[in-house]
Amino acid sequence: MNQISPLAFVHPEAKLGDNNIIGPFCYIEKNTVIGDNNVMQNSVTINYGARIGNNNEFFPGASISTKPQDLKFKGEESLCQIGDSNSIRENVTISRGTASKGITIVGNNNLLMENMHVAHDCVLGSRLIIGNSTKFGGEVVIDDDAIISATVLTHQFCHIGGFVMIQGGSKFSKDIPPYIIAGKDFGYYCGVNLIGLRRHGFSNELINNIHEAYRLLYSKGIIEEGIQEIQKNIAPCKEIDYIIDFVRSSQRGIVRPLVG
Repeated sequence: MNQISPLAFVHPEAKLGDNNIIGPFCYIEKNTVIGDNNVMQNSVTINYGARIGNNNEFFPGASISTKPQDLKFKGEESLCQIGDSNSIRENVTISRGTASKGITIVGNNNLLMENMHVAHDCVLGSRLIIGNSTKFGGEVVIDDDAIISATVLTHQFCHIGGFVMIQGGSKFSKDIPPYIIAGKDFGYYCGVNLIGLRRHGFSNELINNIHEAYRLLYSKGIIEEGIQEIQKNIAPCKEIDYIIDFVRSSQRGIVRPLVG
């Protein structure tokens, strides 16, 4: 049985699962689907087009599936999909999709900290930690297990790889390949995320191979030549293939080391 505060508004056409807690001053619009065992503390807004899984917790002021902040948006049907077991803290805003992709996606087991923003058509993976007041432009893609510190500004269309650590206060307009630390004012490669990889159970041999792959990648002025050096000198495995595929598919170019 759902526990719905008499001070909350739930549209008659909203579809709710079982055992949800909906606190006072929550507002749930029509064309929303909410699974089971979700907790919505006071003053949470679930807007048109939201699709929410199970076991999520939404803190006061969170606004999910908001109208996109995109002047090209003309009211087309679109969705905002939230997976399972996410912690979405105070004043987080997540926009729904536009005609470009039609959906904004947040995966499972993520921690989205206070006042951060996910723009239209973003795709966020699972097991992410995203710090206070970090902002993602439209159509940003973030792979699993990334840690993004507070007040990070990410340009639209950027791709952030898995297992990265991004320094607080950074600004990025380039893609950030997997397994690295990135930071400083305009976004630079700052080395391999050594501690993070060890915490995820990466062996020393594998970490050394990842480190060597980036040394070779950045040792050449042309990225494709660096990739060829990786393929010549390092035995293939899924982690090295992930780096190569990520770099080759980058549409914005990747962050580089700071020189000088």
